[in-house]
Amino acid sequence: MLALALQAAASAQTLPLKGTVVSPADKNIQYTGRISFNCPQRPAFNYPGTQIIATFEGTSLRMLAKPGSGYFMAAIDGARPFKVAFTGKKDSIATLATALADGRHTVRLMYAIEGYEFYPEFRGFVLDEGRQLAAPPALPSRKMEFVGNSITCGYGNEGTNPAEGFTYETENHYYSYAALTARALKAQHWVVARSGIGAYRNYGGPKTGTPETAMPSQYEYTAYAPKPELRKQNALQAEKWDFSRYQPDVVCINLGTNDLSTNNYDSRLLKKGYQTLYNKVRKHNPKAKIVFLCGSMLNGKELEIARRLLEEVTEEAQKAGDKQVYRFYFTPQDGALGYGCDWHPSLWQHEKMAAELTAYLRSLMQWF
Repeated sequence: MLALALQAAASAQTLPLKGTVVSPADKNIQYTGRISFNCPQRPAFNYPGTQIIATFEGTSLRMLAKPGSGYFMAAIDGARPFKVAFTGKKDSIATLATALADGRHTVRLMYAIEGYEFYPEFRGFVLDEGRQLAAPPALPSRKMEFVGNSITCGYGNEGTNPAEGFTYETENHYYSYAALTARALKAQHWVVARSGIGAYRNYGGPKTGTPETAMPSQYEYTAYAPKPELRKQNALQAEKWDFSRYQPDVVCINLGTNDLSTNNYDSRLLKKGYQTLYNKVRKHNPKAKIVFLCGSMLNGKELEIARRLLEEVTEEAQKAGDKQVYRFYFTPQDGALGYGCDWHPSLWQHEKMAAELTAYLRSLMQWF
């Protein structure tokens, strides 16, 4: 059975490369997400949700990646997905499947975490000797983009103790509301998200804001850079994104939780940050619908502020002539569905968020 052939929780390892090595530049590998191809043999990225899709011949499949790249989710032929770990200093190859029925199979890989500390790189596949890739399945014609913070990343959603801090082991974008919504709507989804980021002020930042590392600045680049000086030191983080590579039908922006954190915020500057980001998103995606999301971690005064500001920004944009700007509010979490790490949404809360957003977008986009 296929389920028995898959590695339920694959750990990367360094092994002799016996078989046919497939380059990342092979024309039959399908990529989605903000990826740098400056070095075609080592595609680089650091946002969650980046995907690598391929159809391969034979009975087995191994994956090559830069040691220490972090965690991926893998699914083969629609079977239950499993986590693949490249966490050691020498881990460079992971077995994804063995003893499959001889024939053609499709693998779908998704980067499950934020890789801004890891500089992950995909380095190809290893197939059975003499086998090759076939044409991959067509990507969905529907296109989405999610711009957000830790909630969109899936921070702590595999944890069950709100007192537990962040670990990469408990973050899994595959089960985030964003990925769940995209799968429900049968759409591509590309992600620009980082834990702690804000529309004008990152988590714990000064009241005046963190303009160089907040989303309006980061949105312009292929990858996230936690410090401005890294853009001068790292080719991936210095690369400006080419927006012609992906034009979404709808952009969902879920920001504000970090801006309104630690009771050290300026709501006027937050509104300005929302407006700056809106203008950039609209400039680069002239035909997309833009949906401002709110939630699900805010409550009380901060929730009221976020909703009021989003209403103002949306209404002002519409009055200025942009009728394709909207807002949508998630139900605030109340603990009934548990919490993930650091009081973030649990897996069940993400499922609820996805159900709410799927229903809204299905109607808005007429994606039935």
